[in-house]
Amino acid sequence: MMQGDTPPQSRCLAGDGPGRRRLLKSLAAVGLAQPLASRAQFRVEIAGVGATQAPITIATFRDESLAGVAISQVIRANLERSGVFRHVPTNEPLDERSVVRLPDWRARGTDALVAGSVARLADGRLDLRYKLWDTVKGEELLARSTVVPAADLRLAAHRISDEIYQQLTGDRGVFATRIAYVVKAGPRYTLHVTDADGEGGHVALTSPQPIISPAWSPDGRRLAYVSFEDQKAVVWVQDLVSGDRRRVANFRGSNSAPAFSPDGRTLAVALAREGLTQIYTLPVGGGNPTRLTQSNAIDTEPIFSPDGRSIYFVSDRGGGPQIYRMGASGGGAERVTFNGTYNISPTLSPDGKTLAFISRQGGAFRVSVLEMDTGAVRALSDTTDDERPSFAPNGRLIVYATRLRGADVLMTTTLDGKIKSRLVVSSGDVREPSWGPFGR
Repeated sequence: MMQGDTPPQSRCLAGDGPGRRRLLKSLAAVGLAQPLASRAQFRVEIAGVGATQAPITIATFRDESLAGVAISQVIRANLERSGVFRHVPTNEPLDERSVVRLPDWRARGTDALVAGSVARLADGRLDLRYKLWDTVKGEELLARSTVVPAADLRLAAHRISDEIYQQLTGDRGVFATRIAYVVKAGPRYTLHVTDADGEGGHVALTSPQPIISPAWSPDGRRLAYVSFEDQKAVVWVQDLVSGDRRRVANFRGSNSAPAFSPDGRTLAVALAREGLTQIYTLPVGGGNPTRLTQSNAIDTEPIFSPDGRSIYFVSDRGGGPQIYRMGASGGGAERVTFNGTYNISPTLSPDGKTLAFISRQGGAFRVSVLEMDTGAVRALSDTTDDERPSFAPNGRLIVYATRLRGADVLMTTTLDGKIKSRLVVSSGDVREPSWGPFGR
């Protein structure tokens, strides 16, 4: 490694530029990697067979065709993508007022039944109602009614999905949360903020230069990211409500890989201001950085532990890129990953018990997870060009970027790797996913 060598995030400016896959392959013996990103509609393709999928029937909501959003389809896709449920279809017309014989539905092989309706009010808002029945226990579990603006109908469908998921599993649903990702279409890059299924939302930034490494603030109001619009890697923080944005790390050399602390007051970043890329922290509004690592290697991709006491990062100090851990104020670092010679892009589950990362296995780059208490490692994906995993805020799903049939796409996977959902975009290469927090 040469002194002054730029961090992987800035190397994507070299040559024809973007793409973590090309970057990964070219830097296998040199350094670490971090990838790159028009408005497009997604559809969800679900594959795999879960070990304990519960059968559930979501009937078509009465008059949903008049609402402009197929509410029942959104709910079905959400619950199937979770890996917990398997949809049992029905053509029977049902709504929340229907008299249902639960033993009959149980005999049809479904454990739960959802039915509802949509009605347009005089002021243009929509009255959305539904019920959830447990056919095994033979009882009604939920009966809900809500009035929403027409523009919020998809969000309402996601919230219904969350209510059903939590009622049936005891875990909080993540369908009403958001993801950020980057789309590269031709020479332009766009930073999107959308629903967790990849649809809806808005474009936060458009640029002719690469945008990489979006990271959410804990309150979900801000995004930090790296933009090359100044012809170098600069860290920005943008308010997603007002759209206001500011440079917070624009030092000599490259500025990259931002990550918020759990309290939202501090950013961990990778800076090359003193030569080799090292880990620093600085106030989220900008200011003087504090250097945390003092190595003769490239240190990059910092993330905070959920309790804020530790920082995990990637370093090639041992000869190849591996994941390390140190205190949040710096000091000695201990190596965390030992399987294989190339492990990058760490992300921790919200409970801190599982580390997801990208591991090179032969010539393939795959999403893997490390159970922190046992040290057990397993690969989750069967693709070969995976990038930048990010946990859902309930810790039950991971979103990542990969390459399929010549296109860059987003995938979600359950933690056992058995249920994978492909979010297929109609145009452009989709990269750099980051799953936002609860609280929307």
